[in-house]
Amino acid sequence: MLIATDLAGALDPVSFATRCGITCDAWQAEVLRARPRRALLNCSRQSGKTTTTALLALHTAVYTPGALVVVVSPSQRQSAEFLRTLKLLHAKIDGAPTLVTDSVLRIELENASRVIALPSTEATVRGLASVALLVVDEAARVPDDLIAACKPMLAVSNGALVMLSTPAGRRGKFFELFHSDDPEWIRVRVPASECPRISAEFLAAEHKELGEARFQEEYELAFIDSDTAAFPTAIIDALFSDESVRPLWI
Repeated sequence: MLIATDLAGALDPVSFATRCGITCDAWQAEVLRARPRRALLNCSRQSGKTTTTALLALHTAVYTPGALVVVVSPSQRQSAEFLRTLKLLHAKIDGAPTLVTDSVLRIELENASRVIALPSTEATVRGLASVALLVVDEAARVPDDLIAACKPMLAVSNGALVMLSTPAGRRGKFFELFHSDDPEWIRVRVPASECPRISAEFLAAEHKELGEARFQEEYELAFIDSDTAAFPTAIIDALFSDESVRPLWI
């Protein structure tokens, strides 16, 4: 029975999620079964994006012996919380590879797979290679140069990259990629109004307390210019053109 269940989990990440005690929303099941090579998850807080990504990371570690999974977050606390979520899921799986190393920011399974969680400083990510899955948590708040420094980890392994976040203004790599037409990326948008675990009453109270702009950013996933910006992004973009111009001296 355990062999059959394990095979089902290996072939179907949604079955694996069920073994971890998670009943997937439709969008979560779609992401898990897609096993995307490049994914952008623009999802409201408490919508399940961290759980979904932790399931992808754990599935990779359990069923790909020797895999290296790297999680980068804006702070050490957020990295530790992500890894804690993953470890809680792991603890629910009967027969999963046991942990031979277990610390706040790193685990290693008996199948030699590792999951390393790091804060967003360039010094912490250099030296890691052959990464099977790179997760960038709160990607809209991670510096663009750090994301660039992480990309070489995937060069040899051709590993997967998943970036998850809520919006943080109309700038940065997460914003640019989410609004690009690059077909390499799967884009998922899950506002709080589409999450069955968040009540309309709670959202109405938050709307009243936060105000329109902050509510739209936190819960309805609008990319909004910062209040401190001297000029709106639309005005700045209008000053530039992609058209080539012939120099006057030629």
